[in-house]
Amino acid sequence: MNAPNLFHFTFLLKEASTASWRPWMLRKQQFSLTRLPLFQAAGKKNSSNLLALNEAELKEQFVRGDGPGGQATNKTSNCVVLKHIPTGIVIKCHQTRSVEQNRKIAREILQEKVDLFYKGEDSDVFKEKKAGEKKKQEKKRRARENLERKKHFKEMQQSDGK
Repeated sequence: MNAPNLFHFTFLLKEASTASWRPWMLRKQQFSLTRLPLFQAAGKKNSSNLLALNEAELKEQFVRGDGPGGQATNKTSNCVVLKHIPTGIVIKCHQTRSVEQNRKIAREILQEKVDLFYKGEDSDVFKEKKAGEKKKQEKKRRARENLERKKHFKEMQQSDGK
């Protein structure tokens, strides 16, 4: 992997040789700088069901960050690039100015990605994501129904007023 591709916010999962490999895992995924680990975003403290990361399987680099922030951001090497060697998953984290916090956040995100890679649809991360999508769809449906009720009520008032 050449250097410019390593520093982009995208990663490509390598094709697994097991039968449980799913085609949807091979797509390119993009992450913004403000991505939080899913369990942290959901307000859950316990992520003990995730697969543990072995430090020997990780390659860690500290690079200069980019984006807004000017000289304070561009001169310090506090951006963490973490690669899980067996799966080829690369995570770049530059959410805070602290290297220690970026390392912790990068490991949490990588742990979720590795768990999703190996467990697939049985992963807690996948289930949490699906539950969030379902909740969002339900909220949209209720809002649509409420809007229809309001329109119907307004039409009824206008027809009664004539």
